[in-house]
Amino acid sequence: MKRSLIFLLLTTFLAPLSAQEAAKAEDKSAPVRFTFETGILIDNQTVATPYKGGLELQIHHRFSLIENYHNLFGIYGAANTRLGLNYGITDRIMLGIGTTKDYKLQDIQWKYLLLRQKEDNSMPVSLSYYGNLVLDLQRKEVFGPVASYKDLHRLSFFNQLILARKFNDVFSLQVAPSVIYFNAVPQYTNELRYKNLNFGISAGAKATVVGSQSIIIEYDQLLTKQDLEEQPKPNLSLGWEIGTATHAFQVFVANYSQIIYQRNLLFNTNDFTKGDYLVGFNITVRF
Repeated sequence: MKRSLIFLLLTTFLAPLSAQEAAKAEDKSAPVRFTFETGILIDNQTVATPYKGGLELQIHHRFSLIENYHNLFGIYGAANTRLGLNYGITDRIMLGIGTTKDYKLQDIQWKYLLLRQKEDNSMPVSLSYYGNLVLDLQRKEVFGPVASYKDLHRLSFFNQLILARKFNDVFSLQVAPSVIYFNAVPQYTNELRYKNLNFGISAGAKATVVGSQSIIIEYDQLLTKQDLEEQPKPNLSLGWEIGTATHAFQVFVANYSQIIYQRNLLFNTNDFTKGDYLVGFNITVRF
């Protein structure tokens, strides 16, 4: 009888302790949250995807280059805008559509979160695959001689692996190699032309300053040399991000304005070393 009573008492007191230890172990092996505030870091994608059933509205706006007070430092100049919708099919899979003003670009995009960083460091990084298909709806004369025009000339493709790590509550970093393919590219002469197949590398970071406000930065470098006298310029941007449960707002300066990733990498002619900068902002609304 005494042994039964002792066993009952030990079970009563030790069972909650075991449950607490199991809960702590589960917490440590839980996925790291908020590596980045949203699915975009200025113009590049991040590893983040919407939750299952979640809908995101994204508004991208780029003013013209900062020149002088005559165009109010870019505000009165020609602007570029993209409107997009992203939907979380699962917690790991995103599908989105968008339309961009310059060049009348229509895009379909997708993202798959392959690996999630864990709190206990059993998985030290997050890894996502991102891709898009872009349709250029400019008039057919833009794509070369009309006699040789095909509808396929309007298409371009972008594929990217995004590797990211949240080092602590303040700092997150990502690196992303990419492959770009344009079915048709500008050709000036037989010798001077862009290449259809291109490779690039991007890097970005977020540093939380206070609360949900952060400094964000990104850099893109085209790795493929073009058959041109002057090569495309690398992309650099620096901004400020404010996040809430349902919104994220980013304002920044950058030397690129085309918003669509493959066009930013291949066709940017603005040189940040010469002061070619513009102001832009992104708004993400979560439903």
